Amino acid sequence: MTNRITLLILTLGIGFSALAQNPAPKNDQPISKSRILKNDSAMVTKHTVTIKGQVIPYTATAGSMPVWDEDGRPVAGVFYTYYERDDIADKTNRPLVISFNGGPGTPSVWMEIGYTGPRLLNIDEEGYPVQPYGIHENPNSILDVADIVYVDPVNTGFSRMVSKDIPGSKFFGVNEDIKYLAEWINTFVTRKGRWASPKFLIGESYGTTRVSGLALELQNSQWMYLNGVVLVSPTNWVLTVAARLMPHLLCLTMQQRPGIMVCWRPICKQKMLPLYCPK
Repeated sequence: MTNRITLLILTLGIGFSALAQNPAPKNDQPISKSRILKNDSAMVTKHTVTIKGQVIPYTATAGSMPVWDEDGRPVAGVFYTYYERDDIADKTNRPLVISFNGGPGTPSVWMEIGYTGPRLLNIDEEGYPVQPYGIHENPNSILDVADIVYVDPVNTGFSRMVSKDIPGSKFFGVNEDIKYLAEWINTFVTRKGRWASPKFLIGESYGTTRVSGLALELQNSQWMYLNGVVLVSPTNWVLTVAARLMPHLLCLTMQQRPGIMVCWRPICKQKMLPLYCPK
């Protein structure tokens, strides 16, 4: 038995030594262009969804827009998914909802396919995805009354810095997060021509911290005044501060079960299951 153990140790030692002396060959092949997401690109498709018995035509845009540094050079690409109703020509009174998840290291995918988007992930009664994975129409989506953009902060989803040389300190921090996202929202709203539209932020969990800070940053730094802020499962301190500072803007939802949606004042009366609506 002892001899076998000794032999096994010697064999493993020789093997590891050989691996150390002969490392795996370096892969010098360039990365396929099909696997490179440009920081300023988009893919557009057309769809329909039935909400409360009404067929809603819409355009889905999945893409990336840059974050710029002080010299106007792109330092990151922020990925987004934008749903825009097609049969409304005048966007002046059409709300735009800008949506964030929590984490803070989470993309906005769960707000999209688990809550307000036109398609929902198939889940069981306990909220776990059903395999094989699939989706179905969301009859309670807010797309009938508002256009929605789901935003993935840098280092979540497909959002990445353009180079490893870019310091993470530009993005990773409470204040840094708020600053660059406010600048990015300015870029998005400008490119999509939505300055005249009513604008709302919605955030879930840590996203409530993010959108609370963004509400002030957008006003102070980007001259963008919001029409409302929606907090989904807010943290306690955010709930307290926001209720004091923004009583006329605040709208809360404490539940996330499918089909339960809370609405902000301009569209309160149009949704079926409000938990809370300011009068």
